[in-house]
Amino acid sequence: MQTSDRNAPGAPGITPRWTSSAKDGLGTAYNTSSRLWFTLSHGIVNEVYYPHVDTPNTRDLQFLITDGETFCHEERRDLDHLTEMPEKNVLLYRLTNSDRKGRYRIVKEIIGDPHSPVLLVLNRLEILDPKLRGKLHLYALLAPHLKGTGQHNSGRWHDTDGRKLFRATREDVHMVFGCAPDFLRRSVGYAGHSDGWQDLMANFKMDWEYEEAQDGNIALTGEIDLSQGLEFVVAIAFGRSARSASTELLQALATPFAQQREKYVKQWQRTHSESDLSAQTKDGAHLARLSQCVLLAHEDKTFPGAFVASLSIPWGETKDDSDRGGYHLVWARDMVQTATALLARGRTESALRALIWLACIQEADGSMPQNSSVTGEPFWKGIQLDEVAVPILLAWRLRRAGALRQFDPWTLIARAASYLILHGPVTAQERWEENAGYSPSTLAAIIAGLVCAAEFARDRKEQIAADFLLAYADWLSSRLEAWTVTDRGELVKGKPRHYVRIAPAIPQQADGTVDLNTALIEIANGGGQHHARNIVGGDFLQLVRLGVRAADDPLIVDSVAVIDHVLKHDLPQGPCWRRYNHDGYGQKDDGSAFNGTGVGRSWPILTGERGHYELAAGRNPMKFIETLEKFANLGGMLPEQLWDADDLPKKHMKFGGPTGSAMPLCWAHAEYVSLVQSAHDGVCFDRVEPAFQRYVVKPVRNAHEMWSACHPIRHIPPGQILRLVVAADATVVWSADGWASTNKADSTRISALNAWFVDIPTENCLDGSVIEFTFFWKEARRWEGRNYSVEIRSQLKLSPVMRKSQRGGKAPVLAKANRNVDKT
Repeated sequence: MQTSDRNAPGAPGITPRWTSSAKDGLGTAYNTSSRLWFTLSHGIVNEVYYPHVDTPNTRDLQFLITDGETFCHEERRDLDHLTEMPEKNVLLYRLTNSDRKGRYRIVKEIIGDPHSPVLLVLNRLEILDPKLRGKLHLYALLAPHLKGTGQHNSGRWHDTDGRKLFRATREDVHMVFGCAPDFLRRSVGYAGHSDGWQDLMANFKMDWEYEEAQDGNIALTGEIDLSQGLEFVVAIAFGRSARSASTELLQALATPFAQQREKYVKQWQRTHSESDLSAQTKDGAHLARLSQCVLLAHEDKTFPGAFVASLSIPWGETKDDSDRGGYHLVWARDMVQTATALLARGRTESALRALIWLACIQEADGSMPQNSSVTGEPFWKGIQLDEVAVPILLAWRLRRAGALRQFDPWTLIARAASYLILHGPVTAQERWEENAGYSPSTLAAIIAGLVCAAEFARDRKEQIAADFLLAYADWLSSRLEAWTVTDRGELVKGKPRHYVRIAPAIPQQADGTVDLNTALIEIANGGGQHHARNIVGGDFLQLVRLGVRAADDPLIVDSVAVIDHVLKHDLPQGPCWRRYNHDGYGQKDDGSAFNGTGVGRSWPILTGERGHYELAAGRNPMKFIETLEKFANLGGMLPEQLWDADDLPKKHMKFGGPTGSAMPLCWAHAEYVSLVQSAHDGVCFDRVEPAFQRYVVKPVRNAHEMWSACHPIRHIPPGQILRLVVAADATVVWSADGWASTNKADSTRISALNAWFVDIPTENCLDGSVIEFTFFWKEARRWEGRNYSVEIRSQLKLSPVMRKSQRGGKAPVLAKANRNVDKT
């Protein structure tokens, strides 16, 4: 029965959901005037982002196909999909969706208008069964999710210049949906009740033509006019008003699709780097060039330099609007990986924009948001010290490339370095955002970052600051193994000594005393409680990659053997590793989606990290490069995780195929690009050469033990200088003989870092003696109100590198020593 009521029934519609994260492709015009991005999966358009790369506005756009009598097919569920890339190294996709009985197929190409926020989809219906000619009907079905939510959307169709266009609105975002030629019929309904899917699946005919649906989860349905031919263009436009969006749409449709396509292709072709990486790849450098495009496509165009982690929502088909972040957020860690890969390929402007954006969102105290929107507004509230450190590494890499131009990153660097020293070395979250403690990968980033910061300090003739930074980095390096290595590991027979994933500790309560042999760790996402000594991951490989430890260090070699035994999975494409044992972040064993618990699967990122290690060890990383190339799908997308168990056809889980996690993941693409470039260069692009020289080639002697309010150590070895690092000017009163005598020292300011320190010599202190001290804060004119103590103890564990360097080498000496010690 034909229904043409004005208002659709069934408000507000069913609870909105997002869509699959397993993308087959993505795209955007490479021009700042086209503030629109799109993703593709299962043969259809998924999220369309506007006006920022972190703001999705649609769930999906697909066709319903019916003969009006015997069937109605849903494009994404009922057809077979083929993804092709008709232009090399361009984010242009051709999707072919075929009837499983071979009766018809739909071929489409998708682009963004080169200069406006309009999605353009060229479609061609090919009818292969003569019996269906003149009988097939196509209906475009669009699910708006304006401003990142399926709730509170309103839609209607209206007349513009004699054409009836769909309009959807929510707050200040307006979307217009149209077709050339114009839709024959149209309807606006509530999802799950009065939408076009419900209508057509009931009797294979379009009976409803509702004009309006307000404040709900809505769907727009338009019948394609096939009377003028089987080729047509569907378009979605956005604007700050219905009039502006309608204008953009009609202007885009006024230009032939072929001309729009040509401009779109040329925009992307101009981004290609000149150097040839074909010899370092197995696919003629196709994935390397495409990965560069993928990374560039994740940058916002209003807030340039803000690169999101992924244009996807992990397990999105199970997520409602309460999970609005997805992975279309900015993580400093992921973004520095992206910027570093682009820098490796000569995209210096992109990397510099990223650094400047980071400098603009850094807090005054030097901290960095765990993640944020492209505007810099924090989303999650955690603190990860590696994210504080990595902007320093990016600045140093730009300095190495001579690409800083007129930008001076010193404020960013000084603030970050100060925060790391005053709040480290225990991180509230490591790079997997799950546990607090002493993390090998976090410590690697801090050590390398502080060495880089010292280089900048020297450039500025700030020698006191440079020495101070290096002294702290040396101390961290000297304590690495004491904090992050067990000698009672039980995972591999004959290899009890190895790095652990993380040594659990609480920030601002840890005192440097770590007993990894007895410590317990609570694994997130339902992983349970385990002995920390038996939880391992490949995080320690960052020590080699950044130049803090040698690839042939016996401890590194043994730790590699342990993770290979525990975490390595041989997939059809090649080797891949899980993050750590008992990981709960991933697809469940029965193939169902992660919902707070699951099983962490194999991460392509870690195959790339292993390739970097093999290169650092002097071996050929080609095996790992080729494996990463095989991990990519037909659209060139690299996933976050791969299914590493037997096939589960009913759950669409295939051994070696992507899970429901994020895809594409920029970190994975960046890892691949950096690895290929490193293979070309013969050295890890990420390696910090001053750190490599300092800790691997000619290890220096550590002369200090560092105390801070956030990390009040309780023991130091004899002969070391006890350095008290504080955030304000103070006088320290101390005693080494139970207050029988006292000493007084004024703090020395490191003005470049806005930090102060006092050095207490211990060369005359006997083993077992205790140094006690307290503070008088000068500006506040108050005493601390308590005493602190540090014991001299000879049996403290030092790193093998530092034990060796203690026998020789020269310790860094501050350009101006603290001479304010006054015995009283």
